[in-house]
Amino acid sequence: MVLQRDKPINIWGFASPDEKVEVAFAGQKKQTITDKDGNWLIVLAPLKTSSKPQTMSINGSNKIELTNILVGEVWVCSGQSNMEYAMRKLAKIPKPKNEKLGFPSDEVAKAHNNQIRIFLVNRKTLIKPDSIHKSWSVAQDSALHAFSAVGYFFAKEIQEKLGIPVGMISSAIPGSAIEPWISENAFAEEDYFRNQKVGNDPGKFYPTMIEPLTQFKIRGFLWYQGETNCFLNEKISYAYKMKVLINSWRKAWKENDLPFYYVQIAPFNYAKTKGKVPVDENTEPEFWEAQTQLLRLPNTGLVSTNDLTDSNEDLHPTYKWVVGRRLALWALAKTYNQKNDFSGPVYKSVSFKDGKALLDFDYLKSNSSDSITGFTIAGNDGKFINAGAFVKDGKVIVSAKEIAAPVAVRYNWTENPSGNFSSNALPALPFRTDNPLIKSFKTN
Repeated sequence: MVLQRDKPINIWGFASPDEKVEVAFAGQKKQTITDKDGNWLIVLAPLKTSSKPQTMSINGSNKIELTNILVGEVWVCSGQSNMEYAMRKLAKIPKPKNEKLGFPSDEVAKAHNNQIRIFLVNRKTLIKPDSIHKSWSVAQDSALHAFSAVGYFFAKEIQEKLGIPVGMISSAIPGSAIEPWISENAFAEEDYFRNQKVGNDPGKFYPTMIEPLTQFKIRGFLWYQGETNCFLNEKISYAYKMKVLINSWRKAWKENDLPFYYVQIAPFNYAKTKGKVPVDENTEPEFWEAQTQLLRLPNTGLVSTNDLTDSNEDLHPTYKWVVGRRLALWALAKTYNQKNDFSGPVYKSVSFKDGKALLDFDYLKSNSSDSITGFTIAGNDGKFINAGAFVKDGKVIVSAKEIAAPVAVRYNWTENPSGNFSSNALPALPFRTDNPLIKSFKTN
């Protein structure tokens, strides 16, 4: 396994009541006495990075040895099918259309990096006392075959750039909504849900898929989920559910600033589907808008996927290696203080002057007069038409000769986005300047 460096490490387990237990690891020896139910917990002092395998001895009335332990960075990745999407699928999918993004179809065959370790959560076995260490594997062969592609490619990028061991814990279930991943009690702490029905089996997966991990020290979280909630035409309610998820997980791990990096759901023809709840062409853009609100919470980052699909009929687009790398860019820049670009442009504010809209963005570095596609603009009648756009003096200038007095601008506001607005090869997030959630979504 990999243990998290630079943090006090919990080692815990079960024995007979009032049994003496000793843990020895990395030059430390600590003892405790179990409680009346046989539970015990020992906290090791923070560990330094170690790429050399070490052995942990746990001594009570019997002796347990855990071997081949490294010390580095540990991340938990969770969500639904696009996070669960296994590495084995890369060898079976058609060659992607965008050749510039590469295609590591043979990655499982080539992967033999002893410095990347993976743990795949199985909700049928995780609650058993002796299972927490048995599922750790080196990221190769059959273990990697079944592991999250997004999680693995994130780890590969982090490991290559930092040169340290990386451990990934994947806990994801295809088709799952967000509610089952959150402790049912956590919803009561959010004012928005005081008089709202939560729905979707709140807390169903939490006791077996998340709670048993909370004593295991980690660096942060990766989250890729939302399609199920988008099918239900959720907007601000999803933003609040994500807020509860982030805050409650940080609280469960007893670290209120753990990084939380997440993925925009990919473009898909939701409007063509027939489900329990009516949806239309605005459903997905409004869901993206809800996802974007969580950037207002500290230590969060959002990866755009508008350019990562070859077909809007595919709910599971193939470019998982790019998603993993883009998540890694956030972590490298914001968690590990590396000097790298990590986000495409994120809309900040707008002003209107002389028939033009002047837009400010975070993370906009390019300065070009080249035409940008994907923008629309509207006057007081609320009718949006295609607009011309270019970057000048750090702002995006948007206009259309038919609109003399514009009042609102949108970018990629469609479930079939084709806009080319980016910065440093990272696409901009979709947005509308007339965003109602800016004022209505409360972050505190």
